[in-house]
Amino acid sequence: MALGDRGVPIGFMVQRRSGRKRDCHLPSLLAGLSGNRADAMIRAMPATDSFSPKGLAAYSASMIALLTLSAWRPYDLATWLMEVLPAIVVLVVLWFTHRRFPLTPLLYALIFVHAAVLMLGGHYTYARVPLGDWMREWLSLSRNPYDGIGHFMQGFVPAIAARELLLRHTELQRGGWLFVVVTAVCLAISAIYELIEWGVAVALGQGADEFLGTQGDPWDTQKDMLLAWIGAMLAQWLLARLHDRQLGRLIS
Repeated sequence: MALGDRGVPIGFMVQRRSGRKRDCHLPSLLAGLSGNRADAMIRAMPATDSFSPKGLAAYSASMIALLTLSAWRPYDLATWLMEVLPAIVVLVVLWFTHRRFPLTPLLYALIFVHAAVLMLGGHYTYARVPLGDWMREWLSLSRNPYDGIGHFMQGFVPAIAARELLLRHTELQRGGWLFVVVTAVCLAISAIYELIEWGVAVALGQGADEFLGTQGDPWDTQKDMLLAWIGAMLAQWLLARLHDRQLGRLIS
């Protein structure tokens, strides 16, 4: 979007009664509109970079460093590859799309944290992560809970990603239906992942135990999906306002 001499997007200068012009910042305009009109304006405006290429490069360098560390003598190489593959794919996608479709800084940060969780779990396997062992002893649990952290993040991070895509590319507006659809998307992602785990178990038999991380719990699948559901709802309850502010800046 072209900028005026004071760095204000052309088309967002408003006229005083005296004839003088003053700057009008887009988020301020949106705040004064109804939810429907604000959503319509957000979808109509083209996105521009609010997260610099240098910032993405720093995240990427950190992810590559963590990936290298996690690949150093992992407990099980096949399990490591299956666990970190989603992080590798997402990193490649982000680099190919960051100019045409930049994301909010919040979403970039959440993706980085989720990738770190995957890499740590891939290195040790989820049943053997030292952080989980410490939590098991501290909380007197019967199993290493790190797998639960991974599945919680599987709902928490995709919730903000789905919310961002839906608000920018569909007619869906902020409110109850957005919350329901985002939560359903996250549950669908969790269900697909459980189906993938089932397919790996059928294909590899006992060799899939490290990847599954059930630790002998017959209700592991149901608990994993419950944690993803909770994560999806908490992400929206806790981060929706911050996310909306960043979306406003992203397209201003």
